[in-house]
Amino acid sequence: MNSTTAQPVTQAQSVEVGRLGLPGELSVPQDARGQVLFAHGQGSNRLSMRNWWVAGVLHQHGLATLLFDLLSDDEPAERNDRFEVELMTPRVMQALDWVATRADLAGLGIGLFGAGIGAAAALRAAAARPAQVMAVVSRGGRPDLALDCLDRVQAPTLLIVGEADHDVLALNRMALHRLGCRKRLEVVPGAGHMFSEPGALASVAALAVDWFELHLCRGDAH
Repeated sequence: MNSTTAQPVTQAQSVEVGRLGLPGELSVPQDARGQVLFAHGQGSNRLSMRNWWVAGVLHQHGLATLLFDLLSDDEPAERNDRFEVELMTPRVMQALDWVATRADLAGLGIGLFGAGIGAAAALRAAAARPAQVMAVVSRGGRPDLALDCLDRVQAPTLLIVGEADHDVLALNRMALHRLGCRKRLEVVPGAGHMFSEPGALASVAALAVDWFELHLCRGDAH
C-alpha cells in the first residue's frame, strides 16, 4: 500500500446509519462544501485504509465523508457478487436517507465513491435516486454488476481503473458505453486492482477530488 497513513484525516465521529444501525464513521470538515458516501468493495469495511486515505484527501478539499459497513458478520457466509450487490444497494439508499436528516450536512451536494462491487451498489443507488446523487466515482469497480440500470444513471460518473487490471478494465470499457450520463474512464498507468503501486492511490484521490469538486461544489449536478 502506498503511504496510506500519510494523509491527515478530519476528526471522525462514530455513528449508526439507517434503520439497521450500520456502523459508520462520519467526518465533516469546517465549512464543508459537499459530502461523499463510500461504498466499499468485497471483503472490506468502514475501516479500509485505502478508502480512509482517499477520504483524508477529500477532507483537505472541504468534502465531508461517511464510511460505513454495508455487510455484517451475520450475513450468509456463501454469497456471490450479485447477491452481495443486492444486499448493499438498499443500504446505500438507507445511508442517503440518513445523511438527509443531518443538520450538519444540510445543503451539501452528495457524491458516491464505490470500490469493487460496492461501485455497482453505488451506481444502482444513483439510478434509483437521480434527484439526490450528484456524482459517482468508481475505483476498480464492477459496473458490469449494474448493467441493467446504467442507462438510468443521471449523476456524472467517473470510472477509475488500473492499467494492469485487465479484466476489470475491459468490464469498465463495456459499462462506459451503457452509461447515458456525463461520464469518463480514467486509466491509471501501471496500476493493478488494489492501486498499491507507488503514486497510484494518490492519482485516484486527485481524480476523485477533481470530479467531486466539479459536480458537488459548483452546482453542476447533471
